[in-house]
Amino acid sequence: MDKHISNTQQVVEYLDQHDMVEWVSHPDLKNHPNHELAKELLPKGSTAVFSFGIKGGREIGQVFIDRLDLFSNLANIGDAKSLVIHPASTTHQRMSVKDLEEAGISEGLIRLSVGIESVQDLIEDLEKGFRSSSKALKKQYGTIMYIDVDNQKTYIATGNKNHIK
Repeated sequence: MDKHISNTQQVVEYLDQHDMVEWVSHPDLKNHPNHELAKELLPKGSTAVFSFGIKGGREIGQVFIDRLDLFSNLANIGDAKSLVIHPASTTHQRMSVKDLEEAGISEGLIRLSVGIESVQDLIEDLEKGFRSSSKALKKQYGTIMYIDVDNQKTYIATGNKNHIK
């Protein structure tokens, strides 16, 4: 479990700083609603299963998943190997945007289950997915400008469309 937790903490920190990531939901982050409880109950670190939101929605989420090699695209969780799933393009693909939102699933939600592989390899794999996603996003929307307002990551397309989240 130590390797799961150590890897997860590093992956969470990496994702929390990435320009293509809209949000990260993990109890080890100070902005998580259960952060204090997690520190009390799980002082060595909490779960290796968590989610984050990729900017660009359903299509970009699918591009991200399709470019990963080390993370296996599977719906199960808690394996020794790292797993990833994009519910909007897999398990919940038939749901409308409204139905997804009502279920608490954004179109850009990605769920990770971090395994015990080399954390550098995991981060490199994620970065490869983000590079492909960023290219797809630029192709879809034009030039992207990132803006940080009050620690809220957002970006504006200056090409084909005016504002995207």
